[in-house]
Amino acid sequence: MNSISWIVGHLAWHEQRYWLTRLHGETPVPVLNELVASGGPATTPPLRQMLSAWRTVTRAADGHLDSLSSADLLGDLPGSPPRKIGTSLRRVTYHYWFHIGEILAIRQILGHPRRPEFVGDIDTRAPYRPESGD
Repeated sequence: MNSISWIVGHLAWHEQRYWLTRLHGETPVPVLNELVASGGPATTPPLRQMLSAWRTVTRAADGHLDSLSSADLLGDLPGSPPRKIGTSLRRVTYHYWFHIGEILAIRQILGHPRRPEFVGDIDTRAPYRPESGD
């Protein structure tokens, strides 16, 4: 089982790899490549450090992602393996869902109180909104 701190850092590593390093040639938190990359050695980095890294990476990635158009999503993500940007966006989203489920299982095993349940009031808080066009 992964540690929660590794999972947080690993998700930051994935976003950094796709949206910053591969798409823009930027690597703001290079230590993620050493500590939490896929296939790397098992680690349990400090949670504060990984949360800080995640915030740094997602803040930087958000600006790039917000600027993408529907046409951009059909473009290629540089690097290997070859993937479309839109498919990569789905991959990162599903990767989050997988690891968030893992974190919830860890928290349940540890007996943490106040765990979120299901998706909540998605109809009010996050309803579907069609694209407004580019």
